[in-house]
Order: sequence, then structure tokens, then C-alpha cells
Amino acid sequence: MSASGRRALLTTIAIDGQDRRTVYQTAEQLEAPNWSPDGRWLVYNAAGALWRIPPDGSAAPQRIDTGGVDRLNNDHVIAADGATIYFSAAGHLYAVPFAGGSPRRISNDQDPARRFQYYLHGVSPDGTTLAYVGVEQRDGATRADLWTIPTAGGPDTRLTDYPAPDDGPEYSPDGEWIYFNSERAATVAGHAQCFRMRPDGRGVEQLTHDERVNWFPHIAPDGAWVVYLSFPPGTLGHPADRDVILRRMRPDGSEQRDLLAFWGGQGTINVNSWSPCSQRLALVVYERE
Repeated sequence: MSASGRRALLTTIAIDGQDRRTVYQTAEQLEAPNWSPDGRWLVYNAAGALWRIPPDGSAAPQRIDTGGVDRLNNDHVIAADGATIYFSAAGHLYAVPFAGGSPRRISNDQDPARRFQYYLHGVSPDGTTLAYVGVEQRDGATRADLWTIPTAGGPDTRLTDYPAPDDGPEYSPDGEWIYFNSERAATVAGHAQCFRMRPDGRGVEQLTHDERVNWFPHIAPDGAWVVYLSFPPGTLGHPADRDVILRRMRPDGSEQRDLLAFWGGQGTINVNSWSPCSQRLALVVYERE
């Protein structure tokens, strides 16, 4: 038995929640799969590094070289042209070629008193802008707001300024929306729901309205569906090792339905994991040993 008492299964399923396939399994922690835009690879995080593996599991995982930057967290996205992986590590944002190589830091140095940390979640369809969560100390409290920054480097732009935490910002394929989750409508701590807003932070719309705790809305490349991870009522944050449900809805929040109930949570779908054809999803399922 592993130290955690579970195994991690890198899994793909069809858009209707059927045809479940295990790509790779390990007693080690693995998290947050992306699907490469050309459909050839799944990219995931394990042991503080990025790895890639064919979606059919026909070859062993390959580590992606990130130079001298290690201890990556599980927030990484792939540019629409497939040439670049953007990732978070040690509170900063970086870019590295998909094949691996020397990373380029994108994020800025901040006032140390803010203890500002960058957590990446989205890249615009035109590849010019990253959307991220900025976690900082402000007025004696920890704040989590949504920001953007040019992929070439440049000024940080604040999109939200709200006492309740926002998380998981991700662009729609047409660039018209940013999808995210937030506790801004919560009456009890932790009660996150799914939202969307315009890329400048205006026009916020709430998409889910139920008793469960809903995180990480991810929109398909064809723009037809959004999937999100639903935790039991009363969950704080997005912890691992919970009985969770993968759910599907239309981009406007309509036609919500369950796809798959399983043991998962943190690491399951922290990043967008749709296949480029919008017909399959990648996720991490945990299995008790």
C-alpha cells in the first residue's frame, strides 16, 4: 500500500460519461491532466514536475524538461498552437517550449509585504494573455482575486476585487468569456459556485445555484459544453480524497447533469482537460488500495 493508501488513475471518458479508460496508474500523486491541441499527448503534474503520455497509454510517461525551475504546482495550460506550456512554480508564472527547455519567467516581482503568489489557470485563444489567481495578504487577510498578464510579460491587470475568494479563471474558445468559481454568492464559508464574466471583469453571471460546492468550470474547444467538479455540501476549498461528481452543463449554465461519481478532488481536473475534438475528457480518479 502507498503512503496515502490510494492509487491515482489517469483516466479518459467520453462526453456522456461513458467509455471510461485508464491511461496510466501509480501509487504516486499525479494531478491535473491537459490534452495537447494536436491530440497526441496528455500533460500532467507529478512529483513537482510536468510529464506527458499518449492518451491511449501506449508508451511510458516522459518528463518535460523545465530547466532549473522545479517544484511545480498543478496549474499549467497549453497554448492553442501547442508550442508552449505555461505553468506556476514557487509563486511565479513561466513559459517553456512543449518539447521542454529553458523556462522564461513571465510574472512580476511584487512588494514582499503582499506575499503575492501567482496561480495560473488560463491562456487566451490568441495566446497573448494569461488568466491567473493572485493570492496576497491585504488588510490583514488572505485575498484570492483574478488577474491577467501578457504572455510576453508586462503589467498585471486586476479583474476582480472581492472579499470572498475567486479561483480557476479560464477563457472560452471564442475569447468572449472567462469562466471561474467563486464564493461571492455564499452565505456559508466554502460554498463555491461556477460563474463567468467578460475578459475585462464586467458582466458577471452565476451559472450554478445548488447546495453542492462547485469548482473548476472547463469549457470544451467547440464551446458546446462546460464540465466542472462538484464536492459535497460543506466542503471547504477543493481537497483531495472526497466523493465527488463530474458534472456537465451548457455554457450558460443550462442542462446540468451528472457524468461520473468517484473518489477524487484536488488534482482531478484543476486545469482544462478536454480533448481537441471535444468528445473526451481526461481526469484523475483515486482508488483506495
